[in-house]
Amino acid sequence: MMFIWYILIGLVAGWVASRIMRGRGYGILINMIIGIIGGVLGGWLFSLIGFYSTGGIVGSLITSVLGAIILLWFVGLVNRPDKK
Repeated sequence: MMFIWYILIGLVAGWVASRIMRGRGYGILINMIIGIIGGVLGGWLFSLIGFYSTGGIVGSLITSVLGAIILLWFVGLVNRPDKK
């Protein structure tokens, strides 16, 4: 049952991250997928520096949003078109 909550939190996180990172969105569906992946990325990155999400749903949402923002930023760097 918790797996469904993680997916729902990731979907919301992708949407929130796309609103924060204006101009870096790739459509609502892709942003939601990025939110799910960003949740995993955020949890992994925070565990590397010793922070663990213990704030329940709110803590998981914050971790997922930050992970999705980092992922959107990185994807934006990789997909940057050449400006000549």
